[in-house]
Amino acid sequence: MTPVGTARPPDAVLVRRPARVRVLWLLVAVLVLAAFTVASVALGSRDVTWTDVWTALGGADGSLEQAAVVKRIPRTLLAIVVGAALGLSGAVMQGVTRNPLADPGILGVNMGASLAVVSAVAFLGLTSPTGYVWVAMAGAAVSAVFVYTVGSLGRGGATPLKLALAGAATSAAFASLVSAVVLPRNDIAGTFRLWQVGGVGGASYERIGLILPFLAVGFAVCLLSARALNSLALGDELAAGLGERVVLIRATAALGSVVLCGASTAVAGPIAFVGLLVPHACRILVGVDHRWSLPFSALAGASLLTAADVVGRVVARPEDVEVGIITALIGAPFFIHIVRSQKVRDL
Repeated sequence: MTPVGTARPPDAVLVRRPARVRVLWLLVAVLVLAAFTVASVALGSRDVTWTDVWTALGGADGSLEQAAVVKRIPRTLLAIVVGAALGLSGAVMQGVTRNPLADPGILGVNMGASLAVVSAVAFLGLTSPTGYVWVAMAGAAVSAVFVYTVGSLGRGGATPLKLALAGAATSAAFASLVSAVVLPRNDIAGTFRLWQVGGVGGASYERIGLILPFLAVGFAVCLLSARALNSLALGDELAAGLGERVVLIRATAALGSVVLCGASTAVAGPIAFVGLLVPHACRILVGVDHRWSLPFSALAGASLLTAADVVGRVVARPEDVEVGIITALIGAPFFIHIVRSQKVRDL
């Protein structure tokens, strides 16, 4: 990876994809998301017929099957919005840091948000759902700054491996602190036990509506930063030479990413690896132009989390495997592959 503040050599800039290829892949991504959405509504611990699905979509809940479908709808919607937020957040983090290992989970951002929420509930008596989101975003921001500062120490600055190690250590420490806070408190232990793993099983329209304004702001900030992130990919010196305000761009894009992480973690817990897997796949399919890869990352992230939730519901019927476990099983081997790859320097 090229250190922050230095220009990248011309051969490090990856080949762009033709516009027709990008449009084609975006259409495919939309169709895949639609297919997983249908599967999420139709599949679960209880078998339902297509008739049950259609009648439940019309508002009927007179049978157990129809009631099951009605319950799956907000769960599916939450998986879509959280997956989109995490996918987009990971793509922006990788663009801001020019680090192919950047991910809200790996860098400890999600776990920082979790620790902030749990601490506020346990020690400050926080009960407001809206307060959860604000506290989670504050915790995510503090964690991101801390990890980047630690990873920047020493020779070479913030290299991918140093950031990954700092993030892993911070995440492990924060996870231990979360357990230390929750376990002695029987009044909150039950509420946060499953939430610590990361999942969308407790979805409701109220929870979705709670985070939508924050996600809207985060999506807008990140997507509007796409063109500037393209300039940052050339190196800070070249970006500054093109008239970009490098520090402001990096701070603004990072803020949008933190908002998405914090809001998602507040309602679904710390779900890792979505922000790592998705941007890599998107760059392969649509190229490195952030104007295309960012919206594609949002679509792909929504598809991945929705698919992971469906898998978690059907592999251990009638019990559910939380979506955070499924994404970890998928993402951990991929993370190891990226670390071992010689191309870890080239983003």
